[in-house]
Amino acid sequence: MKTTQDVESYLLRLGVPHQEIKPGIWLLTIEGCENFVVSMAGSVVAFRVKVMDAPRTDREALFRNLLTLNTSEMIHGAFGMEGDSIVIVHALELENLDFNEFQAVIDDVSMAISKHYPTLSRWNVHEGGAASAPSV
Repeated sequence: MKTTQDVESYLLRLGVPHQEIKPGIWLLTIEGCENFVVSMAGSVVAFRVKVMDAPRTDREALFRNLLTLNTSEMIHGAFGMEGDSIVIVHALELENLDFNEFQAVIDDVSMAISKHYPTLSRWNVHEGGAASAPSV
């Protein structure tokens, strides 16, 4: 089984700026994904990034769009809800985790945000009615 040292070595090998905020939890700094978290939880390594706050109105259309993206665009992960936030999550088994898998997840999440945020941002509207900048 892989350890925190393996995950740390993968991050260093990728050259991804990061900080370990708690043992086994890293905050990555990737352009467009400033709140990208990688964490070890039991026998898995979990990846999570907040995409945006969920809107107060027209939620059904957004959720339909996210479900469609989950089936057509997200290979291993998924868009989901965490509290009032739209997030992307992935999880990989630690037992057989290798560098290529690890890199593929980070690339997949980064690509999903850059590819789909322009469409999803139409729902990212604040009280005043103006669209906000991405929360990623």
